[in-house]
Amino acid sequence: MLENIPPQYVWIVLGIGIMSMELFVPGFILCFFGLGAVLTGLLLIFLHIGVNTQLVLFAVLSVVSLVSFRRCAQGYFTGRVSNKTPMNAPMEAHTGESAIVTEDIIPNSPHGKVEFHGTSWNADSDVKIVKGTKVTIVERHDLTMKVKL
Repeated sequence: MLENIPPQYVWIVLGIGIMSMELFVPGFILCFFGLGAVLTGLLLIFLHIGVNTQLVLFAVLSVVSLVSFRRCAQGYFTGRVSNKTPMNAPMEAHTGESAIVTEDIIPNSPHGKVEFHGTSWNADSDVKIVKGTKVTIVERHDLTMKVKL
C-alpha cells in the first residue's frame, strides 16, 4: 500500500506528525526534525533521489535548521515572568514584604503556603493563619518562608 504513495507526501506527512509531537514533548527540538522532513518532501517534488540520499538530506536539513534557528525561535515559546526578583538579590532583602496565604498555615505543619511575587512558597508561622490573609515575611529557611500577621 505504501509503495503507491509518492515519497514526497510521506516525508511531508511525517514532518507534520513530528512537529505535532512537540506539543507533548518539551524542549523545542522536534519542530526542527519535522521541518527537516517537510523540506525533504518539498525537495523531492523537484528532485528524484534515492532513499539513502533522502535520509542524508533529512539529517542534514534537520541539524542545520536546529543549529540555525533554535536560539532565535526559542524566545517565542518561553513564558514571560512579571514582577520578577532581580538577579543576585538575596531573599533576605524581602524581609518585611507582604505575601498572601494560599493554604492555611498551621504551626509546625508542612502544609501552609503563601504566594510571594507570583510564586508559591511553603510557609510556617507561630500562630494559625487562614487562607486569604495578608502576612509579612519574617525570614526564609531554604524553601520555607517564616511569616507573621
